[in-house]
Amino acid sequence: MACQTARHSSHDPIIHRPVESSMTSTLSSHTLHGRGRLATWAAFAIALTALDLRTAVTGLPPLLETVGADLGFGIALAGLLGTVPAATFAVFGFLAPVVTRRYGLERTAAVALGLSAAALTMRALAPTPLALVASTVLALAGIGAANVVIVPLIKAWFADRVALWTSGYLLLLQTGQFVAPLLAVPVAQATTWRLSLGMWAVPVAVAAILWLALALALPSDHRTAGPGPGAHPRPVRSTTAWGLVGLFAAVSVANYSIITWVPSVLTDAGASATRGGSMLALYSAWGVLAALVVPQLATRMRNPFPVVVTCSVLLLVGYAGLALSPVDGTALWMCALGIGVSTFPLCLTLVNHRTRTPQSAATVSGFVQGIGYGLACLGPIGLGLVREATGSWTAPLVVLAATALVGVAAGWFACRPRLVEDTAPVHP
Repeated sequence: MACQTARHSSHDPIIHRPVESSMTSTLSSHTLHGRGRLATWAAFAIALTALDLRTAVTGLPPLLETVGADLGFGIALAGLLGTVPAATFAVFGFLAPVVTRRYGLERTAAVALGLSAAALTMRALAPTPLALVASTVLALAGIGAANVVIVPLIKAWFADRVALWTSGYLLLLQTGQFVAPLLAVPVAQATTWRLSLGMWAVPVAVAAILWLALALALPSDHRTAGPGPGAHPRPVRSTTAWGLVGLFAAVSVANYSIITWVPSVLTDAGASATRGGSMLALYSAWGVLAALVVPQLATRMRNPFPVVVTCSVLLLVGYAGLALSPVDGTALWMCALGIGVSTFPLCLTLVNHRTRTPQSAATVSGFVQGIGYGLACLGPIGLGLVREATGSWTAPLVVLAATALVGVAAGWFACRPRLVEDTAPVHP
């Protein structure tokens, strides 16, 4: 299949739908807009990978008290384990594109998920707190790399159905994020906490095997999924890429901060711990709807900036509600916040729609997620310090409101329909 190069005038360096640049015939036959003998296996691999991306993260917290009592650690180590996901996702978000340029997307996914499966097994068998932390870092290192490569893998295998597959990927991610903590305690009570943690290694290992099989089935010269051997854009020189970074960082800070501190906001205002948990579940439930709707909007709208503005307004409403009336109207505030963080699926969709090739998408995905998750580490910690310094939750909520405004400014640049390659030089 011949792939066409996007052409733009100097007055309109913009596109309605990203098109592929000239690539090798091997890559073209691989893409085939999702058709072909291997596409079905790729579909299974993408779906299973998406389902696995959060189980290693959310399957542990409900068991921390039980695991701590068995291995002999307290709240300090539990807090450290809570910061590991975002920090690890940041580091390996940067490293993943380097590996994909040399070995290809499928090989990188296979190795990353294989590492994660092995580490999850080690975590289930951990004899000491140090072994638990080390194995958790290794497991999330693999997941962090998979976070990055799944976005360009969707572009590589299903280029004509990016919105549909992004919706499906996010829906399955949310499902795994919800199911893992739901099953954690019942499985541990019926068996042991080790089996409850270790069982998630099985689907991760299956996904790794699928990607390995696909990698072996592809021609050896398929490795570089880009405009030339090892060529990739420099996102650091692209205002579009930096806009995506700012938008992703703002929503990541908001999401991790809400998950970490909203239950405390409510209990400090007199609500029960049970109510805090139920309101957090209500907040999370909106992620399913966002996964279904937002990628479709991002695909159909030439410039989805109105989505960013709407989400930011809803975040401001939610923060104001929690500051002024945290107990009365809590459900309304949590719904506003749950819809407000819908810029997360928007960012992931735009990574594909603002890049020309799967390899460019991998580079930009690592750049955006690496910095975004890195800044997300600072959100919960920083807001906790502000809370300690001021003695109330008003100041932390004002800080979060400011991040929503940062998201609007960044979203202006991220949503402009311009390709990263058109504003950032491509180099080998």
